[in-house]
Amino acid sequence: MTDILMPALSPTMEEGILAKWHVKVGDTVSAGDVIAEIETDKATMEVEAVDEGTVEAILIEAGTEGVKVNTPIARLSGGDAAPASKVSPAAVEAPKTTEAAKAEPKQTEQAKAAPVAASAPAATSAATSSGARVAASPLARRLAEINKLDLKAIPGSGPHGRVIKRDIEAALAGGTGKAAPAASNSAPAAEPRKVQSLEQLGIPAGSYDLVPLDGMRKVIARRLTDSFRDIPHFPLTVDIELDNLLAARTKINTALESQGVKVSVNDIVIKAVALALKQVPEANASFTPDGIALHHNADVAMAVAIDGGLITPIIRKAETKSLAQIAKETKDLATRARERKLKPEEFQGGTFSVSNLGMFGIKQFASIINEPQGCILSVGAGEQRPVVKNGQLAVATVMTVTLTCDHRVVDGSIGAKYITALKGLLEDPIKMLA
Repeated sequence: MTDILMPALSPTMEEGILAKWHVKVGDTVSAGDVIAEIETDKATMEVEAVDEGTVEAILIEAGTEGVKVNTPIARLSGGDAAPASKVSPAAVEAPKTTEAAKAEPKQTEQAKAAPVAASAPAATSAATSSGARVAASPLARRLAEINKLDLKAIPGSGPHGRVIKRDIEAALAGGTGKAAPAASNSAPAAEPRKVQSLEQLGIPAGSYDLVPLDGMRKVIARRLTDSFRDIPHFPLTVDIELDNLLAARTKINTALESQGVKVSVNDIVIKAVALALKQVPEANASFTPDGIALHHNADVAMAVAIDGGLITPIIRKAETKSLAQIAKETKDLATRARERKLKPEEFQGGTFSVSNLGMFGIKQFASIINEPQGCILSVGAGEQRPVVKNGQLAVATVMTVTLTCDHRVVDGSIGAKYITALKGLLEDPIKMLA
């Protein structure tokens, strides 16, 4: 017998929805056959069999929510005793959340699990005994929990130091990586805040319609609550005059008209954001338990509204791309995001986010940080405002932007230096050509 386990579609996934079965009891499957669809906050992905056999039992019905990672969802007869599924690289539905998970390559381990893992309960967390999260494959996490190993004490040989199955086996063979016993005098975990029902708050039943929370909205609520509560953040706000930028945009679009490309103000903002990150690389950073990660490239994530939430597709290496390239990419990514056709690698792993509500007439706002990124820029509407120039009252097109900073990574002086560099680029676009 072979158990098919609920796969982890991303390093941060803890549970998902078993959206659909493509097989039924009695069906014969071969390696590579699509057997199910799993829905998370980010996407609906096809799950492929990595072994052959006959479907002996369906353990989790289609449509079931909150299925924990590594939970057995079906059982095959015949084949080897290993987790008999893998995630197809092609997404069949687009992302469903703003959270950008860490840019970490997925790795499917098709090797047979150690015998001790065959009937053990599934692990649902990659947290180590010290509380720090370690990059590890789902199978490695499960084996570590079963054998009471501390993942933090095990060197990873997978991509980017990820702990994989062979690392667990090496630790078991060498007698290393044993987790330290838990301290008996540790403080009890804090109780989560309990939300009262509307009836308890005086709103009578029947006076409202209740829309159930889907997986996306649950994850948005949890992660943004965690971000706002746990990340020490502060905003920096400046006004930026746009008249030179708008004049330059008109000339750029005239020159690109024959190519069918139209550059938006947001495209220019993305380019300026990326160039400013190269000028002030300390702002292109993420907090990790082991230190501050300074990113080599400006991978700029842009917030795009989709039904029921937001998604942040990424312009990779935006500092190296022309405005025409950025305009083409932003249009393509936004279109496919709304059509639910983005691949996970197109929305996971940005280093900096831009959220623009100017098209809705919003003058100023401050966004919540998209962890693990160190900053997010909130862009308001450009509008004509009175300004003082050389002691005289004048009229200029002005846009207010707010930079929200993770104070663990970006201090006030770094944030101020960055937003000053950004302001200089946007107010004098010719500097982007330097």
